[in-house]
Amino acid sequence: MSNEPIPLSKALASFDALWSPRIVTRVNDYDVRVAKVEGEHLWHVHDDTDEFFLVLDGELRISLREPAGERTVVLPRGAVFTVPRGTEHKPYAPSGTAILMFEPTGTPSVGDRHDEIPDHVDATTGHALDT
Repeated sequence: MSNEPIPLSKALASFDALWSPRIVTRVNDYDVRVAKVEGEHLWHVHDDTDEFFLVLDGELRISLREPAGERTVVLPRGAVFTVPRGTEHKPYAPSGTAILMFEPTGTPSVGDRHDEIPDHVDATTGHALDT
């Protein structure tokens, strides 16, 4: 990890892959990840951890399957949302969007349980940032 400030614009400019998060830094046992996203991810669930999202640019929608039924939250630029552990969810971005996530180090991007992984989704625990 860098001991210098990391401009998020530079971090995001260092890669083009969609749904393929890069680890910007670590805070205690958590990764701070950035990703470029567009289109649909997949239905998945993180059994043991919440998942925090901050929209840096664009708009992110997250469909949730909750005990009361299915709903979708809409996150414009600058909005944050935490998906509670154990909640099945599917992120979607109608157009190019940049997001920042906090997740425990080693958390798979496709969760602990998930639908079939489409080719455009990178099943990863995060990639090192090349800056």
